[in-house]
Amino acid sequence: MGKFINPFTDVGFKKIFGQEVSKDLLIDFLNDLLVGERSIKDITLLDKELLPEYMGDRGVIYDIYCTTESGEHIIVEMQNRQQTNFKERALFYLSHTITRQGEKGARWEFDLKAVYGVFFMNFRLEDTPHKLRTDIVLSDRDTHEVFSDKLRFIFIELPSFNKEEEECETDFERWIYILKNMETLNRLPFKARKAVFEKLEKIVDIASLSKEERIKYDESIKVYRDNLATISFAENKGLKRGREEGLKEGSISIAHKLKSMGIPLDTIAAATGLSIEEIEQMD
Repeated sequence: MGKFINPFTDVGFKKIFGQEVSKDLLIDFLNDLLVGERSIKDITLLDKELLPEYMGDRGVIYDIYCTTESGEHIIVEMQNRQQTNFKERALFYLSHTITRQGEKGARWEFDLKAVYGVFFMNFRLEDTPHKLRTDIVLSDRDTHEVFSDKLRFIFIELPSFNKEEEECETDFERWIYILKNMETLNRLPFKARKAVFEKLEKIVDIASLSKEERIKYDESIKVYRDNLATISFAENKGLKRGREEGLKEGSISIAHKLKSMGIPLDTIAAATGLSIEEIEQMD
């Protein structure tokens, strides 16, 4: 086992971003994520059960829910595998957080606070250009001017980040590099540049875990690796099926051509691996 915890596990992710004693790490990451837009001074970690209940497979979904000092809501989530209607679920989560703000009484006049969703994805998002960061905002389709800044989705596609340590140009990229490579590192880089990484190194050192934390971490590692094995099996099975279907389609195409040339059916069957019955049924 490596020197540092795996941030893609439930325990690892919450150890970094979900503790009161280390919330300055989350503040620093969010500020690097939103650099040039705003600066967060403080956050309040909230019970994630305030988020809408979701009946799907939550075994690999890790939520952090907080509000900033000025009232914005931020949901930070790590997901290790693609999920049916993933984009729609993200929309549901954030929309629910928007509508909950209307529970303030009769005098409330739609003074909404912004809701941000930050989604770490340890997979490639389907039907979108593959890039590290995808920002979704409400804007005019033609002019691209922002219609409202109250709803914001930020998808972080970790497999699309391939930079080496010396190639990282921004503090946001440095965060991503550390998170993506943490389990294999013997030291955390960039500590001379950012003091927060010095604190991060102490927090994520496996040797610093209490006995109870280590038991929970070992269990979360088992869940994480079991899920990876399930994903790998499904992908390999899909590839094998795809190859078999491709070979079958190729054989059918060849058989069509040979049959149209008047080649004997038994010869076609021997050449393509198809049965004589299958060849007879071809138009």
